[in-house]
Amino acid sequence: MHPVALACTATLGLLLFGLGFAVSLRRMRERRGLGLPDDPTSPLAKLGRAHANTAEFAPFLAALFLYLGAHAPGGLELSLIVGVTLARVSIVVGIVAWPTMNALNPCRFLGALGTYVFGAALCIALLARI
Repeated sequence: MHPVALACTATLGLLLFGLGFAVSLRRMRERRGLGLPDDPTSPLAKLGRAHANTAEFAPFLAALFLYLGAHAPGGLELSLIVGVTLARVSIVVGIVAWPTMNALNPCRFLGALGTYVFGAALCIALLARI
């Protein structure tokens, strides 16, 4: 298994579980059991959105990383794995660190674009192995 693929898979896992834990802590602090506030500036709403968005992409990306990482990935594939991992971190920062989710910001934009471009390229790399 290639160490870059493992490190990037672990990074996605830490994002997913770290955000889940942060949401739980914030819920306890705010004494809120269910749902998320509608306020796009609410820390709980931002953490919840970042966690949900990560949960939408991390499992499939991890599967791609682990498969490709176990089958002698080339430099381009490793670059794509690192790129999409950085994109996922960027989107989390763009959601959580900005004052509101209502306005697009560079971190969210680059994170979303990187996720789609690098993720699609990884899928094409997988198809090229058929």
